[in-house]
Amino acid sequence: MVWCNIVKSLWSSDKWFVSPYNFVEDVVKNFKLPEKPIIHDTTLRDGEQQAGIVFRKNEKIEIAMALDEAGVHRIEVGMPAVSKEDFEAIKEISKQGLNAMVMAFVRCLKGDVDLALKCDVPGVVMELPSSKHLLFYAYKWDEEKAIGRAVEAVEYAKSHGLFVTFFTIDATRAELDFFRKVVEAVHNHMDSLTFADTFGVCSPWAISYLINKFREFVKKPIEIHPHNDFGLAVANALTAIVSGAVGIHTTVNGIGERAGNAPLEEVVLALELLLGVKTGVKLNKLYDLSKLVEKYSKVKLPPHKPIVGETPFMIESGIIAEWWLNVKDSKPTEVIPFTPELIGRQKQVELILGKKSGKATIRYELSKLGVSETSEEDVTKILNDVKEKSIEKKAPLTREEFLEIVKKYIRI
Repeated sequence: MVWCNIVKSLWSSDKWFVSPYNFVEDVVKNFKLPEKPIIHDTTLRDGEQQAGIVFRKNEKIEIAMALDEAGVHRIEVGMPAVSKEDFEAIKEISKQGLNAMVMAFVRCLKGDVDLALKCDVPGVVMELPSSKHLLFYAYKWDEEKAIGRAVEAVEYAKSHGLFVTFFTIDATRAELDFFRKVVEAVHNHMDSLTFADTFGVCSPWAISYLINKFREFVKKPIEIHPHNDFGLAVANALTAIVSGAVGIHTTVNGIGERAGNAPLEEVVLALELLLGVKTGVKLNKLYDLSKLVEKYSKVKLPPHKPIVGETPFMIESGIIAEWWLNVKDSKPTEVIPFTPELIGRQKQVELILGKKSGKATIRYELSKLGVSETSEEDVTKILNDVKEKSIEKKAPLTREEFLEIVKKYIRI
C-alpha cells in the first residue's frame, strides 16, 4: 500500500487512529509546516464578543490560568479600553507569572497603548482595517489617516518595548495593493502579521493563495485569525499552517462574534493527529478547559460538538454497537477516531438504548444486570419494546425504563 513506509506512530497509536493518507508523500510534499506553531487564544477578548457573553474579572483570571496550565502559548486577555473591569482583569492576569505571553487588544491609538502599558502586558494585538471599502463605509476614514495611525501607534508601542502583532481587519476582502501598502508602512516595527478573515468568508484554497501573496512582501511571521461563518474556521486554520503561517488564533469551544472562531480544541487536535504537528498544548486538559468556558460563558455546547461534545462518545446504532463490543477491550480506535482519555475525559464510550439499538446492545445491557443467559425470543421481545418506547418518547431510554421492560420477560 502507498502508506506502508509511513511512520505508523503518526497515524495510529493506542489512543488514536486517523487516515494514513494524511501523511503520504504526495499529500505533504509541498507543506510548509512551522517548527513550533503558535496557539494564540482569544477566548477572553474575541470569544467574549459573542452576543450575550460576559466574563467577570475572577472568571477571566481562572480561564487564563487554565489556558496557561494547558500549555497555550499566547493568551489575549481583553481590551483595556472596554471597561474598568477588563482593565483590572488584564492587570491582575499579568501579575500571575504565567508561562504564556499575556497580550492586550488595542486600536491604533496611543491612548490604547498607554492602557496596555499600565496593565503591564508584554505584548499587544494592534488592530487596523485593511480593506478600503471597510475604511470608507464603516470607519469613514481615508487611506492616509489609516496608515498614519498605524505607523504612529506601532512605533509608539515598540518604543515602549511591547511585542506587536499587527492585526489586519478584513484582510481576506482587502484590495491587495492597499493591504501591501498598509503592511509595508509598519513592517519594520511589527513583530508578526495577523491576517483576519473577519467575516469568515474565505475558502481554504484562497487562504493558501493569500499567504503565498503575502510572502512576497512580508518577512515576519504570519498568523491567521479565522472566523466560522461558513463553518471553515478550522479548515482555514490548517490550510494556513501548511501554507507557511506560524500562528493560529483560537477560542475555546469556538465562541466569538457571530458564528464564532476556530475552536481551540479542534485546531489543536487536528494539528496533532491529522498533520503530526506537535503543538505543546496538553491534550488531556482540553475537555476540562472546554467545560470551564462552557460554565462561565453560559453557552451550552451542541451535543454533537466535535472533540468535546457528548454524542461523539455515544453509540446507539445496532451495527456500530456490535463493532464496539467486539473491539472495546482490544482496539477501541477501530470504531472511534480517538479515545476519551486523550482529551482528559473520564466518561467512557456509552451505548444508548433507543430506536436504532440492536440485539448486541440488549445482550450487553442484560449482562450488566447479571443476566448471562436468555433466549433469543426474549432478546427480540425486549428489543422491540425498547424501540417502541424510544419512538413513543422520541428519545433514548433511561436505565430505569430498560429495567422495567426487562422485568416483563426475565425474573431479576
